[in-house]
Amino acid sequence: MLDWKADLDRLIEETMRFAKSAHIEPTMPRTLVELNRIPSVNWRESEREEIGYRVANFKAHQQRFIREREDYAASELKRMQASRH
Repeated sequence: MLDWKADLDRLIEETMRFAKSAHIEPTMPRTLVELNRIPSVNWRESEREEIGYRVANFKAHQQRFIREREDYAASELKRMQASRH
């Protein structure tokens, strides 16, 4: 019964040797991903113009999301109605 510690130590050593000898190639090459950064503030224009520009961009994104959501809902409704008939 006292031999279990020796067995455990041997198992750990064997596992460590195996782990060091195993060389696994990554399935995909590593690539660096460029993060989308908030565009820097253009200090040549006035702050009011910069704020207006950013608000306009935000509104454009919101309108696009609303259109996409409505288009998706309409297509799902058509699909459900077609499957009932």
